[in-house]
Amino acid sequence: MTVNSEIANESVYFKIKEKAKLSRLEAIRLISLAGSGHYGSSFSCAEIFATLYYHVLNYRADDPTWSDRDRFVMGKGHAAVGLYPLLADVGFFSKDALNTYTKIGSAFGDHPDMNKIPGVDFSSGSLGHGISVTVGMALAARLDRKSYRSYCLLGDGELQEGQVWEAAMSAAQFKLGNVVGILDNNKVTVDGHTEKLMNIEPIRDKFESFGWRVVDVDGHDIHALIRTFDELPSPDTDIPTLIHCDTVSGKGVSWMENTFEWHVANLHEEDMKRAIGEIEGGL
Repeated sequence: MTVNSEIANESVYFKIKEKAKLSRLEAIRLISLAGSGHYGSSFSCAEIFATLYYHVLNYRADDPTWSDRDRFVMGKGHAAVGLYPLLADVGFFSKDALNTYTKIGSAFGDHPDMNKIPGVDFSSGSLGHGISVTVGMALAARLDRKSYRSYCLLGDGELQEGQVWEAAMSAAQFKLGNVVGILDNNKVTVDGHTEKLMNIEPIRDKFESFGWRVVDVDGHDIHALIRTFDELPSPDTDIPTLIHCDTVSGKGVSWMENTFEWHVANLHEEDMKRAIGEIEGGL
């Protein structure tokens, strides 16, 4: 690696680090407007969001329906409060539009709406649907002879849905190497810790048995995320990929980390100040 490429890589790293921080800070602000929201599940994928939108995805913010763009589907759509700030930051819509978050008539709800928000490829809601839609998008790419990839962000609790595994079978059956699943495995659901409610392990063995390539990565290690995405096989190959991200629910705020109590909640003013201070100082 040359000196110039090392400098470029570090520049990308610091940009992603700052944008992940932006995602968390803006999520706190937007949740305060709504009076309740998903801290834990949006904080756990902040680095994933930032890596995707500032390094990985091929898109045009000024042309959201560009036919050759990569598709990104939010399976765990309840984390959208962490995605909206980055969509605004890259230019899909005005940052001021976020000030309407969850208000009557606003385009911005708890889950993303593809009919109202530029840059959103699928309207999520019930868990488990996203990966099926992602497979459909990848099949469309094959039929249209397009080279874009279709990415889907999955939650670990979402793997408890049977439809996920039907889609996993389909992706392998149809040899969709242009499908990339990204598992945000923060080990927490709204009702408790995933392994105690319905254990989903061994994840690697299950996906590999369904015909997928699996890569394990620390979902908060930006260098590792960059390397993992950079090393994806060509989209015209036959084997779908799962990037299994080991993450921490509530990452960045000490008393939220690894607790299901902060999956959905609201910060009071003093705790909000503490949370902002930890995020600004610790990441």
